Parts: sequence; structure tokens; C-alpha cells
Amino acid sequence: MSKPEPKVEDPYLWLEEVLGDKPLSWVAERNATSKAELEAAPGFGALRDRLRRIYDSKEKIPTPQVRGKYVYNFWRDDTNPRGLYRRATLAEYKKPAPKWELVLDLDALAKAEKENWVWHGADCLYPKYERCLLHLSRGGADASVLREFDTVKKQMVEGGFTLPEAKSSVHWKDIDTVYVGTDFGPGSLTDSGYPRIVKEWKRGTKLEAAKTLFEGQKTDMVVSGERQFDHGKEIDWISRSPSFFTEELHVRNGDKYEKIDKPEDAEASVWDGQLLLRLRSAWTIAGKTWPAGALLSTPLADYRAGKREMIMLFEPKPNTSLESYMGLKTAFMTVELEDVKSSVFVHTRTKNGFVRTKVDTSPMSSVWAWAYDEHTSDDYWLMESNFTAPETLALGSATKKTRAEVVKKNPAFFEAAGLEVVQRFATSKDGTKVPYFQIAKKNLPLDGSAPTLLEGYGGFEASMTPSYHAATGAGWLERGGVYVVANIRGGGEYGPAWHQAALKENRQRAYDDFIAIAEDLVARKVTTTAKLGIMGGSNGGLLMGVMMTQRPDLFGAIVCRVPLLDMMRYHKLLAGASWMEEYGDPDKPEERAALAKFSPYQNLKSGTRYPRTLFTTSTRDDRVHPGHARKMVARLLELGQDLLYYENTEGGHGGAANNEQRAYMDALAFTFLGKQLGLPAK
Repeated sequence: MSKPEPKVEDPYLWLEEVLGDKPLSWVAERNATSKAELEAAPGFGALRDRLRRIYDSKEKIPTPQVRGKYVYNFWRDDTNPRGLYRRATLAEYKKPAPKWELVLDLDALAKAEKENWVWHGADCLYPKYERCLLHLSRGGADASVLREFDTVKKQMVEGGFTLPEAKSSVHWKDIDTVYVGTDFGPGSLTDSGYPRIVKEWKRGTKLEAAKTLFEGQKTDMVVSGERQFDHGKEIDWISRSPSFFTEELHVRNGDKYEKIDKPEDAEASVWDGQLLLRLRSAWTIAGKTWPAGALLSTPLADYRAGKREMIMLFEPKPNTSLESYMGLKTAFMTVELEDVKSSVFVHTRTKNGFVRTKVDTSPMSSVWAWAYDEHTSDDYWLMESNFTAPETLALGSATKKTRAEVVKKNPAFFEAAGLEVVQRFATSKDGTKVPYFQIAKKNLPLDGSAPTLLEGYGGFEASMTPSYHAATGAGWLERGGVYVVANIRGGGEYGPAWHQAALKENRQRAYDDFIAIAEDLVARKVTTTAKLGIMGGSNGGLLMGVMMTQRPDLFGAIVCRVPLLDMMRYHKLLAGASWMEEYGDPDKPEERAALAKFSPYQNLKSGTRYPRTLFTTSTRDDRVHPGHARKMVARLLELGQDLLYYENTEGGHGGAANNEQRAYMDALAFTFLGKQLGLPAK
């Protein structure tokens, strides 16, 4: 019988006490050092102020959300740092300078209540949208406070639905009833910190009296309840997610629940009586095999009756994937990627099935599409951009053959003249071709002289598409730097297989992909290792930590934001348990062994010189624990490494609670990179 591994004591566990006096004193000391160096660097103040002006620009597109007869928008600028919830008619919205009707001033509310409210959205009750459930966060944390709001009286509802701060899931059933999952007390949350129990809560009654409808397992990710309004019909759903990429759906009928028979890892939704299934794995049913990545459609009533005749709305190819999809009143839309570039299609229903029509969009672009109002209209919004062209908002129609009408345009926030975007492919360790985008001045001299910034993510089936990055343009490209975006495995650029190729014990493939791109940039003499910097956040922050520990020789500087770094304990910190399907379970010996090979915190070694790194995180990040970054920095300092650390006291997982903080954090990053890689300030 083999002896158990000796338990290694972590000398920096005390830094996991988020609000402890000793850890916060340590943070303050590190922050002071970083501020002193970077704020004094040439160009820091000018860049910070410029980024603030960009984020606060009154010329930027107010993103529309149609609710009934109004176009709603949440807006932040220099005079409204916390934001305004406002509305206008469509005709007014289309004007160059709309006259908005104020619905809620979040700055005024925060001042009156002495709270640092950060807007997390409003769930408004269809079809009148006169009552909304507001989600308000303290300082940007995922956890939020729930308040009921009256959009007619423009005030909070006295005696209305309210919940204290928690990672709640609350949805309207009707004007007097909500489905609620929240922290009901001990045992009511999953290991990931999300609701385990769904209750039906009636207006005017205490939360304790709410009727329990459904209970999940402690090991689940989350359980929730919701009423869907589908073309005038009501469907009540109970959803149970055993893990990040799996979901059970139950149709509620009184006290009875009918589980929808579907692959557990298939994403399901309903539109106009059709059950839509987005497959993550190949599925053989009724003698036919549907490929992973496909989007299937079938009448929900037929499916519940046992029929399994389906049509494929999206058929994946080796170089394509489904980015998003949405229903309109009578038509359907898909946004698809082909070698990481967006295309949009309208699917119109006919007697012989759906007819697929391509929508006019720009090449080498990223497109975000959403319904104008799926209950009443076949119109849709298109937000389009690329690395050098700012966002354009258009309003189109699935039933008209005219090109979508451009409604708003963002100004150019940096000088893009003379820049060239190219897509290249690097060969990874196992022979896989991995795409990346390179943005640089035309006729870039291939002599290794260009300071280069490489970004990556590679996780959770998220794709990095060619969209406009105002901060990168102003803070890096304008100064003469090269910017590169890596589309490594773990992302969704080529569908579920691209993601699944880098799960758990195969995680190293994502890191090999990133290394291959970095080596390709050096081999092509775009840059040198001394002038090659990398940046990533969250799962991308983990990528940065792995690059630091596996290839310290390959990079001249690293910016590691809100990162995961201790992969032996990540599942015990905040929402970490919900990501075990992605990374593996440290409590299972074979999965722990795979994690141990790349976990950055455990792979730091004495005698190694690591690239100079700026670590940033947020005290209020209640998704990825700030202890990851704190402990990594403490260990590196113990090893005598030269680095910088900055922890924002607010901001949540996004790292910043408002535009001022966002501009400051971004200025820190680009100033640090320029200083380390030899890119002069403007």
C-alpha cells in the first residue's frame, strides 16, 4: 500500500482572508510600491486621462434594449459615474442627440443610501414592463442586492420584493409572484456558492414562507426557476445545472415536473413552440447521428410526445462554429464563425422548412446580434466592429430584403491609419494549426525590433474575435507596438471540439498553443523574447501564470489580471467548485496529478529568473478569489523576484467598478508593458 503524499503547508494561507487587517496591510504596501513606480512613468497620467475620456465619451453608442414602446439604455459618463437608467422612443433614439427620459439615477440613489451601487441589470416583467427587479452590487461584486422598481412611478416599490446581498437567481412568474433562489441559510447554497433551492415567493409574504419547489445537490453548480413568455404562451421551467456545461430542464405544471429528455450537455431553449438544442457532443437518436456543435430544432409538443424528428439550423464544418443565435417574431438568426471571423444568417420559416439567407456584414469582423423585440417584431440589432474600425449599430429586418440601416456609429478612439490586420496560423506541439491575428503597421520591418503584446484566454468555450479595443489602440498600437490575439484551444473558435481538446488532463494543449504562437512571432522576427509581452485575465490570468512558470525565457513582461493561480485549492475558493468540469478535481488523485503539472503557484522554483510581471486583482472579486494573486506575489517576493502588484479595493471580477477605475487599471497595464518592452510613451 503506497503512502499518502505528505501534506505541504501553505505559508501564505493567511492572504486568503480577504478583509483581514494583516492581508489588507500587505496589499496597501504592495499597492504603494506599484503606484509610486508606474504613476511616475512618462506618459502615465496622459494615458490614464485619455482612457477616461474614451470610456466617458458622450459620443459612444448607447446600447439599446427594447421593452414595449421604449428603447432603454444604461449609461455611464464623467458626470454620471455610477450611471443612468433611461429610455426614449425609437424615433427619438435614432436622432443624433436623443432626448432621454430619466428612469433612475444610480448616482443619486447611491448618495441617498450611502452605498457604492454598481448596476447589474434590470429584469422587467413582460408584457407591460412596468415592474423591474433591479440587481445592485456593492462595489462590483457578483453578489447583488435585489430591489423591486416601478418604471411608471420611477421609484422603488414600497413593500416590494427585496433581497439582501447574495448570488441570487430571481425571475418573475407574474406581478405578484417570483421564482427565487438565494441564500436561505445553512445548506441552501451549492459548493460553488450559488442557489441550490428554488422557491415560489408571493408578494406580501415573508421569504421564509415561500414554497419550496425544487432542490438540487450540494455538488451542483446552480438551480433556478423561470417563467418564459414565448409568443404569448407561458412556460415555467426549473433548471438544474450539475456542472458548468451540463443542465437538466424540467417543465413545471402545478406540482408536477416533467424532465426534458435531452443530452445533459446540450444547451436547450424554446422559441415559438420550437425546442432548440445546441449540441456539445455528437448525439445518436432515432437512427441518426447529429454532430457536436450542431443547432437542432423540433416542435416542443412533438418532442414531449416522444417524437425525435429534427432539422439542423446550423451544421458545423471543420473551420466553423456557432457563436450565438436568437429568435425573432417569425424568423431566426445565427451568428457564425468561419476561421474566427463573423457571418450572420437569417433563417426564414417556409412550408418546406427554413430558408437560410446571409446578412451583409464586413469581412474580418466581429458581430453581435440581438432581437429588437422577439414578441412583436422581425427586426434585429447588429453591432459590428473589427480591430481597426469602431462599432457600428444597425437596425435590420428579417422580412425585408433591404440592407440593415445604420443607426449609430462610435467615433474612432485611436489613429488606425496605416495599420494592417493579418491572420496567421502557428503549428502547436501536437501538429495542430492554431490561428492568431496580428495588428501592426503596414510593411512592419521583420528585424525583431517591435515591442509586441500577445493576449490569450483559451477556456470555457469563449472565443476571442476581431473586435475594436479602444484602450489597446490608444495605449499600444498608436505608440508603434504590435498587438496579437491568440485563438488557442480551450476557446470556442472552432466549436465544442476546440474547447474539449484542452479540458482537464489535456489542459497543456492550450498552453502549448500559446507558446507556439509566441515562438512563431520570434521566429518570424516580428519581435524578440525581450520585447514580447503577454497579458490575460481570469482564466487568461492562469494562462499568464503558466507561461511564467513553464517558459520564463520566452517573454519580456507579463500582465496577469484577476487570475487563478493556485490550482490545488481553487475549488475551495468562492465560485471555484463550478469550474471543475473545465480544470479537474484536485481531490481526485489522477486529476490532481494533472493539475499539479501546471498549477503556477506550486511550480515556482528558486534559482529561476521570471519575467517581470504586474499582477492586478480586486478585493471585491467574489468569483476568482484575490488570494490567488496575493499568494503568488508573496511567494515570488520570497524568491527574490522583482515584480509589481496592484489590488483595486472595488471592481469585482471585472477589476473596476466605474470608468475612472477602469482607465486607471488599463493605464497601469500599458504603462508597465511599455516600460518593460521599450515602447516609448506618446
